[in-house]
Amino acid sequence: MTDQSQPSPDEAEATEPGAQDARGRVAELHAIRDEAYRGPSERATEAQHAKGKLTARERIELLLDPGSFCEMETLRRHRATGFGLEAKKPYTDGVITGWGTVHGRTVFVYAHDFRIFGGALGEAHANKIHKLMDKAISAGAPLVSLNDGAGARIQEGVAALAGYGGIFQRNTRASGVIPQISVMLGPCAGGAAYSPALTDFVFMVRETSQMFITGPDVVQAVTGAEVSQNGLGGADVHAGTSGVAHFAYDDEATCLEEVRYLLSLLPQNNRENPPVEPGADPPDRRSEALLDLVPVDGNRPYDMRQVLEEIVDDGEYLEVHERWATNVICALARMDGQVVGFVANQPQVLAGVLDIEASEKAARFVQMCDAFNIPILTLLDVPGFLPGVDQEHGGIIRHGAKLLYAYCNATVPRISVVLRKAYGGAYIVMDSQSIGADLTYAWPTNEIAVMGAEGAANVVFRRQIAAADDPDAMRTRMVKEYKAELMHPYYAAERGLLDDVIDPADTRGVLIQSLAMLRAKHAELPSRKHGNPPQ
Repeated sequence: MTDQSQPSPDEAEATEPGAQDARGRVAELHAIRDEAYRGPSERATEAQHAKGKLTARERIELLLDPGSFCEMETLRRHRATGFGLEAKKPYTDGVITGWGTVHGRTVFVYAHDFRIFGGALGEAHANKIHKLMDKAISAGAPLVSLNDGAGARIQEGVAALAGYGGIFQRNTRASGVIPQISVMLGPCAGGAAYSPALTDFVFMVRETSQMFITGPDVVQAVTGAEVSQNGLGGADVHAGTSGVAHFAYDDEATCLEEVRYLLSLLPQNNRENPPVEPGADPPDRRSEALLDLVPVDGNRPYDMRQVLEEIVDDGEYLEVHERWATNVICALARMDGQVVGFVANQPQVLAGVLDIEASEKAARFVQMCDAFNIPILTLLDVPGFLPGVDQEHGGIIRHGAKLLYAYCNATVPRISVVLRKAYGGAYIVMDSQSIGADLTYAWPTNEIAVMGAEGAANVVFRRQIAAADDPDAMRTRMVKEYKAELMHPYYAAERGLLDDVIDPADTRGVLIQSLAMLRAKHAELPSRKHGNPPQ
């Protein structure tokens, strides 16, 4: 006979105090996590959406592969007191941190949650970012920051400022070790703007993201100038005028998709090569169109982007700083599936001359490619450095030296091709053989010289021209003579300053064969703490 007063074994297990507590605590954990995931309130979420902005978690979902995000310190809360903070201790403390995958490869990410303290950085908030950055460096994986914050949390005083110092120090330590990408999706003011400035790439969204050291109110108080937030530090300003932003897009979804594309072109760290993606574009494909794209007349402009489209795999490339310093093009693309970096003069803008901004733009791009094992291909059509009082007073010597230093310091495979003209110091600076290019080629339309024939003739033959009965006829004759003797297409090749003069239609095949030969290149710089590049 069964004793009805005794519980069954299943009932006994279910009523054990320890088991009951465990289930209760698990339920409590899920409730807390649900609270952390929801954020402060539906009203705060609606306000974020009303500004045309996504929440931090929605942004992470767009950036990472579905279901891959692993969050760190979801339950972290600040310990600050005073100014009402002790009554407001939301989970996450206003920043979501963790890791996931993009195209199957690990990526670390942190995202400011503007709904909590306006995304402002406090001590706990900063410590979360510090920990994530340390893990990204040690794991050797890219770091993406989704920025939407109001700067330092004023109520926490110097502790918040010190938090930024820790971020800057880690940005610098990670520089050239792992790719760092800053995505500006809201305001970024004051010292907070220096973290994006230290990273490899900066993305911005029009109308909703701004960056500035001092806001419009301070600018007006100090200078009297009235300016809006977007007029002072919006996406178009930084993409086209200041050069702070490398990319600018109309909406967050497009922006984050382009971040994913950029990550597909970069290695995980400086010890790896970029991922290879073999395609269907034949490596030996000829391009007869190149014979018509580039005019023989050096004074006629053309679009260098069309040349790139003919050379690279499937005509696809990602242009960096597309709207800033447009007289030079910097782009990432693939050649036979291998990622390469292109630096090319743009004859459509200022005839492709090098100036202060173009030199800075190309120098930074060359340094990035060298840091992350991306071969550099240089396409030359350059008449020289831009002359002018503003350029000289602005330091064109110093800024041009940055590009020279970057090329000379680069140890990745380097190949240059002279499409048309290459004059003066600009020819030397644009990765000539004399500064260490591994291979140098030229098209039959090339003119490599100290300067253009007209200018050279006026200098070299000025006495003969002045003494002639018909100076104009003499000048024309001397120009032809100078071109025939010193600027014919094979002059540099005859003296070993070019490795070959090639058929333009074969450019793609020649470059791919050359890259294959250089793939195992190993070069070392002298032992030193670091160089001292021109600033």
